[in-house]
Amino acid sequence: MGSMVVAVVEHEPGCPPARFGQWLVEAGATLDVRRPYAGDPLPTEFDRLVILGGAQNAHEDHRNDWFVPLRDLIRDCGVPVLGICLGHQLAAVAYGAASEPNPRGRSLGVIGIEWTDAAAADPLFAGFEGAGGIFWNNDVVVDLPEGTQVLARAGTGELQAARFSDHVWGVQWHPEVTEAAVRLWAIEDAGGGAVAAADEAALAGILAAEEDQQRTWRRLAQRFLDPALVGTHATPH
Repeated sequence: MGSMVVAVVEHEPGCPPARFGQWLVEAGATLDVRRPYAGDPLPTEFDRLVILGGAQNAHEDHRNDWFVPLRDLIRDCGVPVLGICLGHQLAAVAYGAASEPNPRGRSLGVIGIEWTDAAAADPLFAGFEGAGGIFWNNDVVVDLPEGTQVLARAGTGELQAARFSDHVWGVQWHPEVTEAAVRLWAIEDAGGGAVAAADEAALAGILAAEEDQQRTWRRLAQRFLDPALVGTHATPH
């Protein structure tokens, strides 16, 4: 049998699969990276689907013509899906939630994750209690649809992780990134000028935590390939 095919949808050059993609390959998967912003079609045949982050809002269908068919694909593909940051928000919107700017402002740096009891029984996230994540986002998911399993929230209440259906998970943090990659985001946020002091402090925290973050989220990539996850034998359409 061939290796498991993981389709990856990338929304912009600055948000590649990075370490998460590397870990999937190390675990035996084959990546099929699609860049619809560069004209790639969305994938049609795969065993797993990863939706990456980006600077867009999840409702900006008029600027991103792949968002509507991608949300349909998330709901209908029947195989395990993991949304990261924007991907998490797109998955939430696919099931009837909304994404909007966080009234408390941006979430930056390494932030603690308030895991729920549901996470302890979740086939993908059980055992990650105590882990934190790297956040760099403006928008958050709100108005969760009925049936959503909340797996984690911030101490201030914002959704951090959820299971939106039997085969679709989303996380607001970035398990895939390096400090160097996030520094480029900070430079973009600064319009090419000096990075703000708060951003520099967040970057220092990310650099200090990189080894621990890699150790933690490599396990998530490995578990994402577990044949026991629901939907493994479904046929994508």
